[in-house]
Amino acid sequence: MSSLENKIDFAVIFSVKGANPNGDPLNGNRPRENYDGLGEVSDVCLKRKIRNRLQDMGQKIFVQSDDRSDDGCQSLRERAEKNDKFKDACQGKKTNAEEAKEIACKTWIDVRSFGQLFAFKDKDSSKNGISLGIRGPVTVRAAYSIDPVEIESIQITKSVNGEDGKDKKASDTMGEEHRVNHSTYVFFGSMNCQLAETTGFTKEDAELIKTALCTLFENDSSSARPDGSMEVNRVYWWEHNCRAGQYPSAVVHRSLKIKKIVENPKSFEDYKVEIEPLKDLEPQELIK
Repeated sequence: MSSLENKIDFAVIFSVKGANPNGDPLNGNRPRENYDGLGEVSDVCLKRKIRNRLQDMGQKIFVQSDDRSDDGCQSLRERAEKNDKFKDACQGKKTNAEEAKEIACKTWIDVRSFGQLFAFKDKDSSKNGISLGIRGPVTVRAAYSIDPVEIESIQITKSVNGEDGKDKKASDTMGEEHRVNHSTYVFFGSMNCQLAETTGFTKEDAELIKTALCTLFENDSSSARPDGSMEVNRVYWWEHNCRAGQYPSAVVHRSLKIKKIVENPKSFEDYKVEIEPLKDLEPQELIK
C-alpha cells in the first residue's frame, strides 16, 4: 500500500432520462431542485452510491444500507461493536481515541475515505458513551444540472387492494410518480493528502474510488431509476504534482466548461465539454 502523495481533484458528468435521481422527502419525493430551478443530487446521495460500488468490489463498508447489509448488522452501533478490537478501544473512560481511529480506518474504506462520527450512548446510563470524530480526505460536492430541469408528474393507480376490511383502499387508489425528463448534471470532489495521512487513505483506495465514479449507477436501479435511465458520461481526474496541489480546487473545478450547442438540450451530446488549460496540470479523461 502506497500513501497518497499528490492532491487529486475530480469531476463527474452524468445524464438523467426519465428518472428521479434524488427525491426530496420534504416535497412529496419530487426530484430535488434549487431556487434557480436546477436539478440537485445531494452529496449524501452520491456518497451512498460510491459506498455501494465499493461494497460491490469487495471492500468493507461501515455505513451500509439495510437492504445491502453483508454482515447481518442492523445498525451502525451493532457493526461497530461487532469489531472486538474497536469495541475494546472504546471502553468508557478508558477510550483510546487514536487506537480506535486507527482500527476503524483500517477496517472500513468509507471511514478512511469520507470520515465518520462514532457517537453511541452507553447502555448503562451512568457511564459515558462513545464520541469519536474522524475527518476524511475525500470530499464530494452536490451535483447540479447544467440547465433548469423539467419535472414530469404522472398519476398512477394500483390494481389490487392492500388490506382487507372496511378500512381498505380501493384498487384504483391514486398516487403520483415524478421524474426528470432529460438533463445533464455535474459534480466535483477532491482528495486531501494531509488528511489521507491521518486516516491511512492510499493511492490504491483512490483508484478504487475512481472506478466507483466511472460505474456509479451499476446495481443502482429501482422503480424511480430504471436501468439505463442514468449514465455516467465523463469522469475528469486531475492529479497534482505535490501534496498541497498546484492550484486551489476551486480553480481546477472552474476550468471545466460545459456549454450547450443546441437551444433545447435533450442529451449529453447536445453539450460541448471544454477544459481550460492549466499549466502543468492535465486531467485524465475517462469514459468516452
